[in-house]
Amino acid sequence: MKTILTFCGIILAIYTVYRVYIYQTLDNGLDKLIKNGAVILDVRTEKEFETGHIKGSQNISLGTIRERYVELDPNKTYITVCSHGLRSVKVENILKEKGFKNVHNGGAWSDLQKSLGLK
Repeated sequence: MKTILTFCGIILAIYTVYRVYIYQTLDNGLDKLIKNGAVILDVRTEKEFETGHIKGSQNISLGTIRERYVELDPNKTYITVCSHGLRSVKVENILKEKGFKNVHNGGAWSDLQKSLGLK
């Protein structure tokens, strides 16, 4: 029983940190970046992307980003999104390692879409 409670506590803590991060990130200007032409980079698989995505977003999955990053313009601003926010953090870091300066994690695509009123 103690193990289950500990596990639930850890999951709740992770979720809380994620939600706080999302609200802080959105408060720090993702909406302004999008209005100024930032590209939303959806890093889910093609099949996931086909089930729903933010209109106008570009799809390059985490699994292919190390080969396909050359399709992106390092001078543009990118906001990475995925289903929950974990893969988008990984892609953000990969792109920064490749020399991209303006990459931001947008978390879950559906949360970003709702927060910004996008369709």
